[in-house]
Amino acid sequence: MAPKTARARRLGIALRTHREAAGLTLEAAADEISSTRSTLSRYENAQTLVSPATVRALLTLYGVGADEVVAAVQLAKDARKPGWWVSYSHLLDRRTIDFIALEAEATGIANFEPSVVPGLLQTADYIRGVMRGGPHTLRDDEVEQRVQFRLDRQERLTGDRPPILDAIIDEGALLRPVGDRPVMEAQLHHLVTMGKLPNITVQVIPLAAGYHRGTRGSLHILEFADPEDPIIASVETVAGQMVLDRPGDLRTCAKIMEHLRTVALSPADSRDLLLQLRKGR
Repeated sequence: MAPKTARARRLGIALRTHREAAGLTLEAAADEISSTRSTLSRYENAQTLVSPATVRALLTLYGVGADEVVAAVQLAKDARKPGWWVSYSHLLDRRTIDFIALEAEATGIANFEPSVVPGLLQTADYIRGVMRGGPHTLRDDEVEQRVQFRLDRQERLTGDRPPILDAIIDEGALLRPVGDRPVMEAQLHHLVTMGKLPNITVQVIPLAAGYHRGTRGSLHILEFADPEDPIIASVETVAGQMVLDRPGDLRTCAKIMEHLRTVALSPADSRDLLLQLRKGR
């Protein structure tokens, strides 16, 4: 199955919306184009890439206007273009690939991490420490492949049209050594440096805040430029990234993220704390 990119999700939503507007069931639509109910369901849920020709056939069946058909066919073509992450597919589980595909198209990224520095803000040496301390025993070359993969993910932050990144980190993650002291000092310095970029905000939740709603695990919320692309949330589990898109789940995640922003230090105070931690206070 292809990753659920934002384009594929948008196309699937459009196909379902137009089918329902035409008053057709999945079975009826499938019969008209000599397909199956399960195949159309996979198209609408972005579980399988749909060919431009099939998009044209379906939308023509649904009575959609010519301009919308042309736009949808182009969207189908764009959705089939391989992303940069494809070359790393052998390293990652399917859930993580789906998340990376969505992250690569997001224009806004909010990320809370309770136990490690956010992946998009990790230095190469910090990444190495994380990989070597992970649940799997990796060879040196496997570690380096994963380091490069994460560094490639980070390139968007300083490229053309970078996404807005709001990173919230629990202080406990900054006190936990990953690698030796120089690695942690460089990582803390990197957080301060990246926090100076206009598209990046770094906030720290101090230990003094006590138990808070993010203590249980990491959280991502992704926003996209196209208003037709719904917000996506993601939580990390032992099985990898789990993408959430149900309205109720999204409301809960949004409330949690807003709560974390309120208990975190301001960006300026967070920068001061990072500098103190770097000095070993």
